[in-house]
Amino acid sequence: MAKKRIMIEGMSCSHCSSRVENALNALDGVKAKVNLKKKFAEVRADETVSDSLLREAVETLGFTVVEIE
Repeated sequence: MAKKRIMIEGMSCSHCSSRVENALNALDGVKAKVNLKKKFAEVRADETVSDSLLREAVETLGFTVVEIE
C-alpha cells in the first residue's frame, strides 16, 4: 500500500472532514484519516488507486484538492 497525503481546502468543521473521510474510505483499497486542523487526509491506498480517483472523490463533495504528495 502506498502512503499519500492529500492537502484539502474548504473543510471548516468536523462534518466536512467526516464527509471527506467517508468518501475516501468508500473507495476500494483505500484507508483514510482526515486531519481537520491541518487540512489534509492521510491515505493508504493500493497501487491501483490513482491520484485522479482520490482527487475526484474529494472534489465531488465541493472541496478543493491543493496537492497530493
